[in-house]
Amino acid sequence: MSLEKEDLAGRVIGAAIAVHKHLGPGLLESTYETCLAIELRHLNIPFEQQKILPIKYRGETVNDAYRLDFVINNELILELKSVDRLAPIHTAQTLTYLRLTNIKTALLINFNTPLLRDGIQRLSL
Repeated sequence: MSLEKEDLAGRVIGAAIAVHKHLGPGLLESTYETCLAIELRHLNIPFEQQKILPIKYRGETVNDAYRLDFVINNELILELKSVDRLAPIHTAQTLTYLRLTNIKTALLINFNTPLLRDGIQRLSL
């Protein structure tokens, strides 16, 4: 990952930590997503929220096949969860997003942890 992308990931992690410190664990994923969008805007980090990712199947386009929680500056996928623990399917889902978008790096963040740093996975292709 380039230094610029590394800095971007670090800033996004900082934003997520700020949200987690304010709200704590145990809320719905949608609450964390909404508050993280506010934090990213406050930090002037460009993002798209709930970005639709169409796919092709048997020559037809499926427009609403996937929704990415966040795409940050067209170079980082941010997938949010609020679960007891991240499962292999969460990692597989995020890796699929990377393959389908040709974006090379993602952060998979589980907000339902006492310390957010314990709920962050960085994934790359």
